[in-house]
Amino acid sequence: MTLSILDWTLMLVYFAFVLGIGFTLKRHTKTSADFFQAGRALPAWVCGLAFLSANLGAQEIIGMAASGAKYGIATSHFYWVGAIPAMVFLGIFMMPFYYGSRARSVPEYLRLRFDEKTRAFNAVSFALMTVFSSGISMYAMAKLLQLLHILDAPFKALGWDPSYIFHTCIAVSALVVLAYILFGGLSSAIYNEVLQFFLIVAGFLPLVYLGLRDVGGWSGLTRDLPVTLTHAWRGFGDPGTNAMGVEVFGLGMGLAFVLSFGYWCTDFLVVQRAMAADSMAAARRTPLIAAFPKMLFPFLVVLPGLIALSARPMAGGEVTPIVSSAAALPAQGLIPYKVAESTGQVVRDNDGRPVRDYDLAVPVLLLRYFPTGMLGLGLTALLASFMSGMAGNVTAFNTVWTYDIYQAYVRPTASDAHYLWVGRMATVFGIAASVATAYVAAQFNNIMDVLQLVFAFVNAPLLATFLLGMFWKRATGHGAFAGLLSGTAAAALHHGLTIPIGAAAGVKGGWIAMLHRYPSEMAQNFWTAIYAFSACFAVTVAVSLVTRPRDERELVGLVHSLTDKPRDERMAWYLRPVTLATIVLAATVLLNVVFF
Repeated sequence: MTLSILDWTLMLVYFAFVLGIGFTLKRHTKTSADFFQAGRALPAWVCGLAFLSANLGAQEIIGMAASGAKYGIATSHFYWVGAIPAMVFLGIFMMPFYYGSRARSVPEYLRLRFDEKTRAFNAVSFALMTVFSSGISMYAMAKLLQLLHILDAPFKALGWDPSYIFHTCIAVSALVVLAYILFGGLSSAIYNEVLQFFLIVAGFLPLVYLGLRDVGGWSGLTRDLPVTLTHAWRGFGDPGTNAMGVEVFGLGMGLAFVLSFGYWCTDFLVVQRAMAADSMAAARRTPLIAAFPKMLFPFLVVLPGLIALSARPMAGGEVTPIVSSAAALPAQGLIPYKVAESTGQVVRDNDGRPVRDYDLAVPVLLLRYFPTGMLGLGLTALLASFMSGMAGNVTAFNTVWTYDIYQAYVRPTASDAHYLWVGRMATVFGIAASVATAYVAAQFNNIMDVLQLVFAFVNAPLLATFLLGMFWKRATGHGAFAGLLSGTAAAALHHGLTIPIGAAAGVKGGWIAMLHRYPSEMAQNFWTAIYAFSACFAVTVAVSLVTRPRDERELVGLVHSLTDKPRDERMAWYLRPVTLATIVLAATVLLNVVFF
């Protein structure tokens, strides 16, 4: 595939804007607070869009479309039950603790509430998680650009081996993100995330419109696809009657509660955006502002997966020019089979069945529906999503590394200029580590599966720690630390003893023994999260009851019952967090009813 001058120009202009924003903000980034916290001076609407866009990386654009093709409209549960309620809870209940305590990070709040060892455990585990997440975005970008063959002509002209396109794309994307974060720190990332939000919407709205028109609208999708793929709640009475392979309890406890609240309420990647707001009220509104577009995003990122399933192959049986003929064996729609890069042959699971490459749902639609010019816009939207996801994880990583690891345990009394330098070096190190993890993601056929697995290990036990810490003043530091260790160990044990049907023992589980097989990777992830949360909760309570609690005077501002509640009476009604929360929850319930 070749791109026109217009296509290349659109992408080059985007990169120029990205780097230009970073360079412009460099003059305002003079202290560590400017670099890591954006000076806590940004308005709520900017933080709200950045809050949403930081999560709008490869896992959202490529991963949600892949999940839409694999699991159907039930993927909307990641939004309507797996995001919105938790975002509301964060804005109403948890931001007063984060912002009011003046903690610079989530691990630092854990130090204030519990102790140093609890902070250290979370800091290290979170740093590892951000590296994995950033690596997923790198992998998705490099894979996309390689499979679209847009760099084949330049490589051929330069006499370079096309097999190096994947590696070159990873290197270039890493350098671009590295450059603008080094320039402007968190401020640069946030303002670029606002730009990327509008680009993503502009690029994907036409794709959804053209795809829906081609397949006959929603009625065409419901006519062509099984009922369980077009109804959000149909078939969840039993694991065997829905594509996710999970029942209502597993969905409600695993996704709607543990993974959802564990991510949106404790993950510093998103909390950092709210903490950059210019006031407590703005910080509380940040996740609520983000919730309004968030609840509509299934129509932008999940529907492409369903469209790719429903759309008819092109004339001659060709699925798409981005895969070899060996993979063009469509049983339904445009989703090709996954091809081993080394052999060019179709990848098969442990039971001998061919494996679909759901991550290609969006790329095949771009090639199918976007002509020259519009294709450049679509590719720019994809690049924006990848950059957004990478930058969000890297800025969270460099903050946690500098404040919660380096300053806490290596150089606690260095100058502010030194910590600013360390933060920039941490950015370089974080990008380099992300490059390494990008190659791990290649072993999954749906990047949402591997991402939820990482969250099950890190965020699920952390949620239990936060809930007990914020709402039970008797919780102790020894209890929290023991709980986090137990929760992570429970996640590892469950993962090592279970495996999805058709998978081989290894990164997908079963590396200890195979005591249970789940219908899907996602079902295994949900139950891994449930076991991790439950173990952490139980052990934290047990150990806290036999260890000495802290004096209540030390917990003021850190525990709900000992903290003054924010007053909203002086705000206009439409600015009050409770009003915004009520509206967004009512709209979300309506969406669940409509697509029941």
